[in-house]
Amino acid sequence: MLLDALLFGVAFYVAHRVRSHWQFEILGGSKTIAPFSEYAWLLLLVIPGGPFVLRGYGFYNRPLVPSRRLTYWQLFKSCAALTIALVLVLWVLRSDIGRSVIILFGALSFLFIGVKEELLINWRRSKFGQSFIERRLILVGTADDADRLRADLARGRHDGLVLVAQLNLNEAPVDKLVDLLHEHSANGVILTAKHTYFGQIEQAIEVCEREGVEVWLLADFFKTRISQTTVDVFMGRPTLVFRSGPEVSWPMMVKRVIDFAGAAVLILIFGVPMLIVALAIKLTSPGPVLFRQLRSGLNGKPFTMLKFRSMVTDAEQRRHELEVLNEMSGPVFKVTNDPRVTPLGRFLRRYSIDEWPQLFNVLRGEMSLVGPRPLPVDEVKRFDDLAHRRRLSVKPGLTCLWQVSGRNNVRDFREWVRLDLEYIDNWSLWLDLKILLRTIPAVLSGTGAK
Repeated sequence: MLLDALLFGVAFYVAHRVRSHWQFEILGGSKTIAPFSEYAWLLLLVIPGGPFVLRGYGFYNRPLVPSRRLTYWQLFKSCAALTIALVLVLWVLRSDIGRSVIILFGALSFLFIGVKEELLINWRRSKFGQSFIERRLILVGTADDADRLRADLARGRHDGLVLVAQLNLNEAPVDKLVDLLHEHSANGVILTAKHTYFGQIEQAIEVCEREGVEVWLLADFFKTRISQTTVDVFMGRPTLVFRSGPEVSWPMMVKRVIDFAGAAVLILIFGVPMLIVALAIKLTSPGPVLFRQLRSGLNGKPFTMLKFRSMVTDAEQRRHELEVLNEMSGPVFKVTNDPRVTPLGRFLRRYSIDEWPQLFNVLRGEMSLVGPRPLPVDEVKRFDDLAHRRRLSVKPGLTCLWQVSGRNNVRDFREWVRLDLEYIDNWSLWLDLKILLRTIPAVLSGTGAK
């Protein structure tokens, strides 16, 4: 991380030097730029921020010798995200710093760190590098578990890992491990066994402690289908964490900053139009301007969602009259050409203008710009499949995969949930950006809510 931080700083300096001597313009910008002294303060963001963005995209969690495809894809996303973040910072601060320097910085960062990765990959694969990273491992476990692990290792590429011996817990005592460690000069032990062998596993760990040999315990004795498993420490005790939603990470923190900044900027932009819409609602139909409803937020916690009122004031009381016309399966209620919608409300819903007040929900931290759409509390209570509640494991959003995937054509609630869970399982800042970009044409084309 320190080396990458240095390379980010060098890339920024070189970008300015190149731009100073190579005069060109981007999108009508000026051909001349200010001296580096006016750019130097950005190094306070670039040098510490670069490695943390890489870390957020999993760059430092790759295998010892990762594939080039994985390396360059994560590096590209990180450099692109850092470049966009710098552009947003300069835009918010109304700085006149040349954007060409920032774009060049992103490209040079990708180049410099990419070259460093190539050198590291080639070093690790060399005979000299292998001598530094070689792991001589002893496999300890039952015969079935050990054979399965051997097969997994044979299928994958694990440079530097050498299995020098195997101890079958069904046939040999744990004390035999001491002889194997001495005979093969092993510097690591892999433990793989079911929970019924916990006593022998504990003995094996004690042996390795005395020998000063590292132990890798494969804690796959709990079979999970969805959850991702991580290791943490709780009150000084090693802890396995099973998580089926996005973990708290730097990208999640960046997402929250983007939500707050994006909502604040959009409220400023739409401030006057929202006042005009509010006045139009007040003049065209009796009742309040805003519609307030309890919706299920993060982990099902209720919050009051805001919308411009697009229906008559007694819409909730008349809903039971239209239940037979419901076009959605499951607990959700959707009707095309709902007679409760006012003429102005039909226009507002068509272009999603009625959703604008939810920017205040985003500003308050109750919603996000991107996430599963929040459902009314009573509809969530009617979920007939508890697995559907996993869509509540992230904050609800203004837009989501369902809305940019032809939401007027989705009539099966299970398909709606499938899209939400697909978003949760594959979440990244890059996915959020793609959904936001796809939302713009979806809104302008008028494929809004029914």
